[in-house]
Parts: sequence; structure tokens; C-alpha cells
Amino acid sequence: MTDAGNKGMFGAISTGILVLALLNVAQSIFAPLFFSLIVIALMWPCQFALQRRMPRLVALFITLSLTMAVILALGFAVAWGLTQVGRWLFLNAEQLQAVYTIWADWLEQHGIPVMGTLSDRFDVRWLVGVMQSTAGRLNSFAGFTVLVLIFVMLGLLEVEEFGARLAAPEAQPYGSRILAANSTIAVKLRRFMIVRTVASLLTGFFVWVFTLGMGLELASAWGAIAFALNYIPFIGPFVATFLPTIFAVAHFGSWEMVLVIFASLNIIQFIIGSYLEPRLAGASLSLSPLAVIFAVFFWSFMWGMAGAFLGVPILIAFVTYCEGSPAARWLAAILANKPAETADA
Repeated sequence: MTDAGNKGMFGAISTGILVLALLNVAQSIFAPLFFSLIVIALMWPCQFALQRRMPRLVALFITLSLTMAVILALGFAVAWGLTQVGRWLFLNAEQLQAVYTIWADWLEQHGIPVMGTLSDRFDVRWLVGVMQSTAGRLNSFAGFTVLVLIFVMLGLLEVEEFGARLAAPEAQPYGSRILAANSTIAVKLRRFMIVRTVASLLTGFFVWVFTLGMGLELASAWGAIAFALNYIPFIGPFVATFLPTIFAVAHFGSWEMVLVIFASLNIIQFIIGSYLEPRLAGASLSLSPLAVIFAVFFWSFMWGMAGAFLGVPILIAFVTYCEGSPAARWLAAILANKPAETADA
């Protein structure tokens, strides 16, 4: 590779690192902005259909109301579920402490020493504090929601004008490429969210039915948590499976029942997430599992829970832009998970 090529690659890597550092430092602005762009892509058909039948500002008010209702419903589902769990922990603190002592003694008798740090730090009050802190964080995203709604309002008012500017002769040929990519991304994001919503509803329903049938307390809370967290790939299903499993240890006091709960919840997640959801999504949304895992954990590291939710939509947008660029099409082929005949076509 020539010196010019080395300098160009080094410059591109340096620019990428600086951009990521900026996104991390200014996450309070960029995370709501990225979230609002996804919401605009999802809600624009609703806004467009309404403003053809009523004044534009009235249509915008209805669209924003629907958006706020959905965001608050998802946040409330998780917050309510965790609050119910936290309240149960508080009321049954002594029982939890007794169960912990029994299992620690059993492990000690079978040659599995319990770490001193764990024994010293385990305190039910600490566990309850963690649950309450988590629920408090979920209840404190009012500022995030307000900022998202402001961006969405301004963005919905700007969609048509922005499209006209991209279609102007002065913006060609890049304007038409960006316009085509944005349209494709919007269609993919709508399909992704519809499929994800169906999968989340099914997951929450079956988790509720299963935990209710097993006699596990707080079945409604486990169903609500599974529904809301299923929107976050890998991390969400893991948490939605881990919490009731740990809860079952205190509730049943039997390893056999705990294993049944754990295995059954994982079977529910596997059937819906690995079998049903890919068939509903189709080949157009097929992404490399490794790329999806990396996107979820990377953006979770960058922006926390909001980043975990945004990871896959950002990956979908990135792959779509790469598909539209001849120089980056090879990267889209690596990140996608399409059949060989589709890729050849």
C-alpha cells in the first residue's frame, strides 16, 4: 500500500475514533437524537396520512400523542414490573436471608466454598436498594422523553422539505442516493419494529402463562418485564430470564423447580426469538448474529440502556448505507446474513 493510502486509512480511523468519542461524551444529545430519527421513520406514514385529512399541526399533535403513549407504556411496563419485584423483596427479606444461608451451608458441605466477599456483602437491603435504584432510573427518563418529542416534532415538520432539498439538482448525485437509502431504512425499521412488537407480545404472554401455571408469584410482573425487555436483543431476554429464575430460588427452595423455570423460560425465548422472529422478519432484515451482538453491547457501552435498544436500528441503517455505496458494499455483505443466492443476485 502506498504512503498516500496509509495516510488516508490512518486519517479515516482517526476521524472514526474522534466521532465515537464525541458521541460518547455528548450522549445526552445524540442518544435522544438517534432515537427520535427512528421514531420519525416509524411515525411519518401516520403523520402523512393524518395531515392529508386535517390541519398539519393537528395531525402533528395526534402523532406526538401516540408516540408519547407508546414510549411511556414501554417504560411503565418495566418500571411497574421491577417495582412489584422490589416490593416483594422488601416484604420477604427474612425469607430471602434464610434461603441464602441454607444454600450457602449446602455449598460449603459439598466442597464449594462461598466467597468471603459475597458472604460479607450479601444483604437483602442491598438487593432491594438495587431493584429500587433500577426502577428509579426507569422512572426518571422524563427528560429523555421530552427531548425526543421535541426532536420528533421538529423532524416531522421537516421531512417533506428535507426530501425536496435532497431531490434538488444541486444535491445530486448524492442527494438521490441519500433519499433512496433513507426510504429503504424507514421501510426496514418499520418492519423490524412490527416484528419485534409481535415477538415481544408473544414472549410476554407465554412467560405470564407459564409463570402463572407454575405458581410463581408476580406472574404479571414477569410477563410485563419480558414484553418490554424483549425489544433489546440478547440483553433483554437474558435479564427477563435471569430475574424470575433467581426469584424461583427463594420462592420454591428447590433446585429441580429452579432448573425447570430456567429451562422453560429459555425455551420460550429460543422458539420465539430464534425460530419465529427470523421467519417473520424475512431475508431483508437478516443480519450477522455476531454483528448484532457487537452492535447491542457496543452501543450499550456508549449510551447505556438507550444504546442497547438503538444498537440494531443503527446497524440496519449502517448496512443499508453501505449497500448503496459501491466502495462499502463489501462491508454490507459481511454484516448481512443473507443466503448465497440472494447475495449473488
